[in-house]
Amino acid sequence: MKPLRVSRLPEYRSEESRVSREGTIRLMHNTYSVPSQLQGEKVKARVYDDRVEVYYGGKEQLRVDRVLGRHGHRINYRHVIWSLVQKPGAFPRYRYREDMFPSLVFRWAYDALNDTLGHGYESDLNYLRILHQAAAVSETDVESALGLLQERGEVPLADRVKEMVQPREPEVPELPPFEVDLSEYDSLLCAAEEVGR
Repeated sequence: MKPLRVSRLPEYRSEESRVSREGTIRLMHNTYSVPSQLQGEKVKARVYDDRVEVYYGGKEQLRVDRVLGRHGHRINYRHVIWSLVQKPGAFPRYRYREDMFPSLVFRWAYDALNDTLGHGYESDLNYLRILHQAAAVSETDVESALGLLQERGEVPLADRVKEMVQPREPEVPELPPFEVDLSEYDSLLCAAEEVGR
């Protein structure tokens, strides 16, 4: 009998895809959103059993859990919110609109805006501005602000949420100046001279 040839199975499948105007790519019959700055660019993807890695210019741009099956999607609102804010009239017909609600509180905010302002441009624009604030500052802080407004029974207008959620100033710790003790180097030089004798 001939000896069996043992070769390592490939860990991933490589694919290339061009990023659409919507900021999405199709891989193995599923749709993924990618960072908006990649629109129109050709990216390389590694499709593993459990995840997808997207590379552009040799650098990893995205790592996301893989969608199994066909015709599924994984859309991150942070990737597409910038274009939606510029065209809020497209939001009601947006194909992946249900992915634009990161939690139940965000869904409540959208419904409350529709109940107060009516279904239309004003409520969509307010909600998209809230989502933009979540992407730009902090989703957790925006979610907390929406929760407070819900408890108070107030309408979650975008300007009100923006007042409640301000970008945090980075805290820079005060450190004492670093003092260098050069006498340690002198002792090293003395030790080296003694070894050389």
